[in-house]
Amino acid sequence: MEDKNKEKRAAVLNQAEEWGVKFVRLQFTDIFGVLKNVAIPVNQLPKALNNELMFDGSSIEGFVRIEESDMYLYPDPDTFAVFPWRPHDGAVARLICDVYNPDGTPFAGCPRCTLKKVIAEAAAMGYTMNVGPEAEFFLFHTDASGRPTLTTHDRAGYFDLTPVDLGEDARRDMVLTLEQMGFEIEASHHEVAPGQHEIDFKYAEALTTADRIATFKFVVRTIAQRHGLHATFMPKPIYGINGSGMHVNISLSKDGQNVFYDPADRLGLSQTAYQFIAGIMKHARALAAVTNPTVNSYKRLVPGYEAPVYIAWSPRNRSPLIRVPAKRGPSTRIEVRHPDPSCNPYLALAVLLKAGLDGIKKGLTPPPPTDKNIFAMTPAELQAEGIGVLPGSLDEALEALAEDEVIKEALGPHIYERLTLAQKLEWEQYRTRVHQWEIDQYLTKF
Repeated sequence: MEDKNKEKRAAVLNQAEEWGVKFVRLQFTDIFGVLKNVAIPVNQLPKALNNELMFDGSSIEGFVRIEESDMYLYPDPDTFAVFPWRPHDGAVARLICDVYNPDGTPFAGCPRCTLKKVIAEAAAMGYTMNVGPEAEFFLFHTDASGRPTLTTHDRAGYFDLTPVDLGEDARRDMVLTLEQMGFEIEASHHEVAPGQHEIDFKYAEALTTADRIATFKFVVRTIAQRHGLHATFMPKPIYGINGSGMHVNISLSKDGQNVFYDPADRLGLSQTAYQFIAGIMKHARALAAVTNPTVNSYKRLVPGYEAPVYIAWSPRNRSPLIRVPAKRGPSTRIEVRHPDPSCNPYLALAVLLKAGLDGIKKGLTPPPPTDKNIFAMTPAELQAEGIGVLPGSLDEALEALAEDEVIKEALGPHIYERLTLAQKLEWEQYRTRVHQWEIDQYLTKF
């Protein structure tokens, strides 16, 4: 293993020299999924690849106290990439890092290490999780000072194109840039709401996909800025139109074979697939605190805007929480529809995998699939079918998470405590703030 790692480090050094790299960004995320980096000159790259570079962890949200601040960055050589928008004579590259303690142990507050821990749990059961995300985003104009506005650049709708879709040039450049960084783009299109877009890239193993989601968001925002636009992954920036989701397509494989597929089953699904679905449904309310982590997330999770609100599954329609796309064989997968792109991708995939594995370990059985349009069902019909509902607010989601030991275990005590403390503070600030809607509604009325 050490020989293989040595080969990978040597390959990175060779690539850096070949591309004329002058600076390398060592990237990682805080507990909220916000990308951070330390930039080093290329002559420090050998030291970085030997895991010798230290940084102050006390300044990073959710990491450690000042008296515990020394942390080490362990770059993953497989994540080396050169930013295509930089000139070749002064190229800038990046490496995504794990965060380690000075004693050489993984840092409990590192989201990437948290995902790797759950991946190792799946591997011990013989499983590899493959994930394909569908992250939506909005493109808005900026004002004369460069600050983002809520003015959309178009009035286009789902799958519209030029001249209606004025963001097509920006989206094309995003696709080209992502491809130059090693992404295999499967589709890009205008989404339902004005100014809303989606770019889909090919599925991969969970850790690789989480790295790509973090990179994707960074690239999209960078290229948008170069077009004089602001890209946001905020779930619901504008009232009355669709919000942005991040549907997550998941499959499990064992020995290279898709274990969600069973040709003998009526729906072509294996017992493992049913158990995984049941696990996600069982933990759905607690998952929301991680997959939908902001106050704003719950402005998207309301009926009437295509966002899933009800805890159900179906092989046919798109209104439930979990949909099973029609393809079978090696392409058999489930689509979990409630996550949004404001989530930390490492933590979101960690808890989704943990919930599914819990369903497999306990041999859980999901309820029958729901083939009706759930949005059109009455409360009595929902109750009769035993269909639960996702939390209606961040506060509700945090209450559900507090009672779910499986999902708390996936996060670990360090991340759970610091993440929920920050989220409770966010909820309290939101709850006690007087909003413009209240001024408009009550100031002259009473």
